[in-house]
Amino acid sequence: MAPRMDTVQTDTDLPHRTSVVVVGGGIAGISTALFLARKGIPVVVCEKGQVGAEQSGRNWGWTRVMGRDEREIPLGMESLRIWRGMDRMIEAETGFTQCGIAYLCETDKAMAGYEAWLEKARPYQVDSRVIGPDEVAAMYPGLAMPVKGALYTPGDGRAEPQKAAPAMAAAVRRAGGIVLQGCAVRGVETKGGLVSGVVTERGPIACDSVVLAGGAWSRLFAGNLDIDLPQLKVLGSVFRTEPIAGGPEVSVGGLPFALRRRPDGGYNIARRNSSISEITPDSFRLFKLFLPNLRKSRRELRLRLGGRFMAEWNTPRHWRLDQVSPFEQVRVLDPVPDAGILRRAEAELSAIFPAFRGMKIAESWGGLMDATPDAVPVIGPVESLPGFFIATGFSGHGFGIGPGAGRLMADLVAGDTPVVDPAPFRFGRFADGSFRRYI
Repeated sequence: MAPRMDTVQTDTDLPHRTSVVVVGGGIAGISTALFLARKGIPVVVCEKGQVGAEQSGRNWGWTRVMGRDEREIPLGMESLRIWRGMDRMIEAETGFTQCGIAYLCETDKAMAGYEAWLEKARPYQVDSRVIGPDEVAAMYPGLAMPVKGALYTPGDGRAEPQKAAPAMAAAVRRAGGIVLQGCAVRGVETKGGLVSGVVTERGPIACDSVVLAGGAWSRLFAGNLDIDLPQLKVLGSVFRTEPIAGGPEVSVGGLPFALRRRPDGGYNIARRNSSISEITPDSFRLFKLFLPNLRKSRRELRLRLGGRFMAEWNTPRHWRLDQVSPFEQVRVLDPVPDAGILRRAEAELSAIFPAFRGMKIAESWGGLMDATPDAVPVIGPVESLPGFFIATGFSGHGFGIGPGAGRLMADLVAGDTPVVDPAPFRFGRFADGSFRRYI
């Protein structure tokens, strides 16, 4: 069952020309369009389905810097700065609240790991700190498990995935941008080796630049341009509860589950570090690139062979621009959540937090995350095709760092000074193998 997204008014007229076409209406694509529009650059967002309806509307709703890969920390901090002022900027509600997040630790080894991360993060002036068992007990009254302490970041927060991207899309339109829903881009046209436009299912749009922000679809789209984007899909499962009295305000993870409060008093809950990687033909094509991270994540990621293998086997990898594309055949990826994972999360949560005993589950859903070999996104140009940019591979971090990623991408497309150093996110790191030193 897909979570219900806020509706977005769609534009109806297909423009003949614009400056930038953004392919994909998730949080990264909409953020890119928002900052381009605020720069006064004409932009069109083409979304094959509904804005935010895939992983951007199905994630946990965390907006965090804590625990991020060191390369992502500056981008995470910029994103938090934007989140804190987002509602004022777009004159709408995203549900953002600076509630803080804590990672609870049951062992000395876990505490040592977070202390090591904290040392790496200190130069960035992150407000994370290690707290002891007494402070954890005060933060989470009734916690029925012994802990050594926690890594706590009061500046981290939460927002509402079903509200954020739609609210930002409305702001794009008010700023002069165009948002087309139900309008798949079939591919990119070139002239003299440069991007010259796109072909949509409704006709062509001439443009100078294209930003691919297609989430889990990005590898397929890039492959039709003979661009080998290393990306696989990972299934996450989430459920939300009816309102619960006495539950925690500070979001919590680091246990077998992760949770955060909703404005209605209910909670979004997932089983942390229990995602599923569906085995597909791309799993074999990209095996060598993903193997180091697969070994690192062997206790957190479960491989599964199911129906997605044949679904992707039967999906064409190349098509002409006058043909119906795969993006028109599946408008919204709506995978079934893993019931076993959610049952375990429910049982573990009930045992550890008394307030959740007898909780009523309102709905559950699955989402496919776009993952790269080093779990860090690609944000930047593709040198082999001038005018073509990629913002994808957020590996489950996209909602939180999406606003910063959108601002960075807008700076790169416009040729402005980038808000953060884009080098860690360059596409070429996979071809030259430099990404491996971080795994």
